[in-house]
Amino acid sequence: MKTFTIDAQTMHYQDIGEGPVLVFGHSYLWDSTMWAPQVEVLSQSYRCIVPEFWGHGASAPAPESTRSLKDYANDVLSLLDDLGIETFSLVGLSSGGMWATELAIKAPARVKSLVLMDTFVGLEPEVVHTKYFAKLAEIEEKKALSPDIVNFFDERQFSVLGKNDPVRAAFRQRLLDADKDRALALAKAGRMVFGRRDMFEDAEMLALPTLIMVGAQDSMRPVLESQLMHDGITGSEFVLIPNAGHISNLEQADFVTGKLQRFFAGCVSR
Repeated sequence: MKTFTIDAQTMHYQDIGEGPVLVFGHSYLWDSTMWAPQVEVLSQSYRCIVPEFWGHGASAPAPESTRSLKDYANDVLSLLDDLGIETFSLVGLSSGGMWATELAIKAPARVKSLVLMDTFVGLEPEVVHTKYFAKLAEIEEKKALSPDIVNFFDERQFSVLGKNDPVRAAFRQRLLDADKDRALALAKAGRMVFGRRDMFEDAEMLALPTLIMVGAQDSMRPVLESQLMHDGITGSEFVLIPNAGHISNLEQADFVTGKLQRFFAGCVSR
């Protein structure tokens, strides 16, 4: 892991491989290791940059100046500028796809291609927004992720993996072990994710190769949302990932990695 500092807060990130740059965005409540199966393969041909969202993994809580996903996209762009990276492709799952879209909107000339997985760039539906903000308020009140909160998020992550699967068990335990500061940082990050702005019209203006993928059994970001994005983004490609829920890149790692390899081979110059 490497580090980058913004307003005295330290962001941790992976930087693996050489070649055209791929920037990965992980899902809410996860960290950079979520992309391990894909990075292991793609880093043989590409330079893979995987930042950990503020409050996630080893990264510090968000700086005071970072209050939205648009702000966070600016933070990642600052990291890429610091690394001397001019052009790159973006791969984001869930909240990672949301800030990746903000980055593509901000710097379209620098983004070669965009992959949106199990995400939605429109406003959070009102009923869902209310539900999630109630959970975030509970985290802030208790200053911890209670077993009930962990169960709430856990049951929305997977379709295939059972509760005894090591990946799923590690996800649950990491949340249960969160101390007060980490719990509050995750709640702050959640308010950025579930309170995001509507990017739909801006996303429709993007003119770059775009791949949209979603798990067929994703209950957190239903397939319909990905189909709406596919209809709105001209020239985008839509792929339904069989036998997968929200964290589709782990439940169907080989399928997702193979599709990413083929997509980037066709649109990212060597």
